[in-house]
Amino acid sequence: MASVKVEIFSDLVCPWCFIGKRRFERAVEALKGEGLADDLEVVVRPFQLDPTAPLNESTPVALAYAKKFGGPEKAEAILRHVTDVAAADGITFNMDIALRANTLAAHRLLAYVESHHGAQAQMDVNEAIMNAYFRDGRDIADFRVLADCATAAGCEPQDVIEMLESDVYRDEVAEWLAVAAENGITAVPTFIIDDRWSIPGAQDSEMFERVLRRMLTQAS
Repeated sequence: MASVKVEIFSDLVCPWCFIGKRRFERAVEALKGEGLADDLEVVVRPFQLDPTAPLNESTPVALAYAKKFGGPEKAEAILRHVTDVAAADGITFNMDIALRANTLAAHRLLAYVESHHGAQAQMDVNEAIMNAYFRDGRDIADFRVLADCATAAGCEPQDVIEMLESDVYRDEVAEWLAVAAENGITAVPTFIIDDRWSIPGAQDSEMFERVLRRMLTQAS
């Protein structure tokens, strides 16, 4: 069976990206149970909801949302809604302690992990970073926090910190951000399958399962 590649354009502080990731993973698990997903490759590609966010300064997410969405009441309603949706998908959001941060360094780490440890390790670190942000209230722009998250792929923390203190993988991330723009990706998550299908948003697992089954069957 030929392999099928899924590229997930995502930002690490995007709640719907985490929700969409979990729903997609549920679809993959269902297909694995049918013996259909053994040749499926999944990688994460960078997208930044706010590339202008300060690199060395985090902000309580409630304040960031209030500024963006028109005040604390609207922000509270939005955060409560995504928290409830996430809980229904088995994800814990503690948005009262979440710290909004620039995600450039985190995306560089994901590019590094994919290059050195492979796609599955990248997915593991992606999960660790999202949990650090959404569940644990950690500053995911902090290199030490990212180094902790990288242990999910067996990375040595000091190696990660040294990489992040350099300019390594800045160009790679910039290139993928340009690819997203060139392909009209303006919102995330967006799932690109074999450069042929584009699935926008956190669709339900059944939708992902239908599309993936079709693609995997065609590739066999």
